[in-house]
Amino acid sequence: MRLLIYGINFAPELTGIGKYSGEMAQWLTDRGHTVDVVTAPPYYPAWQRAEGYSAWGYRHETWGQGNAVRVTRCPLWVPAKPSGLKRLLHLASFALTSAPALWRALRDPGRRPDVLILVVPTLFTAPVALWLGRRYGVPVWLHVQDFEVDAMLGMGIVGGGGGLANLAYRFERWCLRGADVASSITAKMVDRLLAKGVSPQRAQLFPNWVDLSAVYPLPRPNEFRAELGLSETDVLVLYSGNMGEKQGLELVVEVARRLQAVPGLRFVLAGDGGARPRLMAQAQGLSNLQWLPLQPIERLNMMLNAADIHVLPQRADAADLVMPSKLTGMLASGRAVVGTAAAQTQLGAVLSHCGVRVEPGDSEALADVLQELAGQLERREALGAAGREYAQAELAQDAILLKFEASVQELICRRPVRPR
Repeated sequence: MRLLIYGINFAPELTGIGKYSGEMAQWLTDRGHTVDVVTAPPYYPAWQRAEGYSAWGYRHETWGQGNAVRVTRCPLWVPAKPSGLKRLLHLASFALTSAPALWRALRDPGRRPDVLILVVPTLFTAPVALWLGRRYGVPVWLHVQDFEVDAMLGMGIVGGGGGLANLAYRFERWCLRGADVASSITAKMVDRLLAKGVSPQRAQLFPNWVDLSAVYPLPRPNEFRAELGLSETDVLVLYSGNMGEKQGLELVVEVARRLQAVPGLRFVLAGDGGARPRLMAQAQGLSNLQWLPLQPIERLNMMLNAADIHVLPQRADAADLVMPSKLTGMLASGRAVVGTAAAQTQLGAVLSHCGVRVEPGDSEALADVLQELAGQLERREALGAAGREYAQAELAQDAILLKFEASVQELICRRPVRPR
């Protein structure tokens, strides 16, 4: 197949959507498919363009093993301090600058894809993608990683009255219903697609995954713990990933403050994002909390295995609008996972099965659970084993992408043949 992935995030971004889009592109090329990508310069989660990338020019490059993936990087405005309006302008800038690149890719019979895979956010790119898809007879698979309209309005990232919200939801509904296939990453999020008007025939589950050969349990102790100065008896509570407003990481800082007096209990927050400066200011004076930058991919497994407990906070108002992408690695590492989620959410269901669930925003309950687990080695090991088993059964990369590949081939087969 010839496929085009279109989205604002792509490798070499180490977290979130860019990580998954990059892994998908590599997997597909390894299977013998031709993959092109229209994307932006890498900037996430630091909200800063990677060195060597211009704010104004287009850049063509190859990426991946064997340099098999052709990538077009489009100009992107990246605000230093993303706020509501600035986020909208940021997303709109990519929709505007990427439209000509997408048009060139679909217009050219030699490059025209069999399927256009549109990764959302941002929904601003959908109108042009849907129009060009119809114009050139290319089916559009719209994949929702985050429900950005719900998140921005529901979490207060972008304010707006009833009229503005209604307009945004109508626009979202039109985009989702216009795609040949609309997918999302959890069953609850697929239910949301259906509630927004996507027909059951066009809705699909396409979960995020983990490479079980890259993230797996390691013997203890390891080099990463030694670098942190941890003893064999110290208990490390780790969060690694994006530090944005959706994560609710201020809860972890508050819990670290509550547990300062607990001997041998250490917290590490590793990553980057727009909320990190505010969080660091909030954590001033905490001797049991350490900050690390986002770690390179070759150190990911060692870092995840350094943890005794992975902590995964999520704000209550983000429930089933997003699914934390770092959960897959946490579970695959074979370490205990404690998260905050309501019982009826997808994250809550996973945590109830193979982790420990705490109600969102309840710092006292989270502190109690972490302090209790710190003294229960056997329980931590049992939880870690359950998480690894869940990852093997539900999150294996090959199983998920093989099913996706078959669904894309089915989409191609059921479309009428049109001249190229």
